[in-house]
Amino acid sequence: MDKVEISAKTVDEALELALRELDAERGEVAVEVVSPGRPGLFGIGSEQARVRVVRLSASEGLASQSLEIVNGLLTGMGVSVLATISSSGDDEIGATIDIQGEDSGLLIGKRGETLQAFQFLVNLALNSQVGSHRVVIVDVENYKERRSRSLQALANRVAERVVSSGRPVTLEPMPASERRVIHMA
Repeated sequence: MDKVEISAKTVDEALELALRELDAERGEVAVEVVSPGRPGLFGIGSEQARVRVVRLSASEGLASQSLEIVNGLLTGMGVSVLATISSSGDDEIGATIDIQGEDSGLLIGKRGETLQAFQFLVNLALNSQVGSHRVVIVDVENYKERRSRSLQALANRVAERVVSSGRPVTLEPMPASERRVIHMA
């Protein structure tokens, strides 16, 4: 059995049950949170958490190593979050690790600066272990997708203002990945 979908009271309990059923360690599986569940009021309207757990193959060892590094850093930081592999990646694009939980806002920081630094540390640690240059993407509750959409909207608003006024507009300094989104929009 390489794939299982389990429901439980919390995401952590469902993950623990799935790991027992697959007879696997945390680093050997990819976890997708299908539904985080909700407590309801006195049990009325409550919904169980549901996770889908897939055993990683030997070729997906990079994703597994990345997840171990992320979990080690998160444990050291003392934050209450759950890191999962959302994509094991391929030769060109590395694994994508998604982080969800109560303290996820702490990992994003102001305009994603903390998340960018965290991703840099993960890649630095991974590349020192592997010995080659691999890029792992770390995302917190789809922050990067939301930020990309807001930057595209900003680019469109600024372009309309430039066209109507005929004067250049200077944007705030931003990382290269965000500048790329602005230029593409």
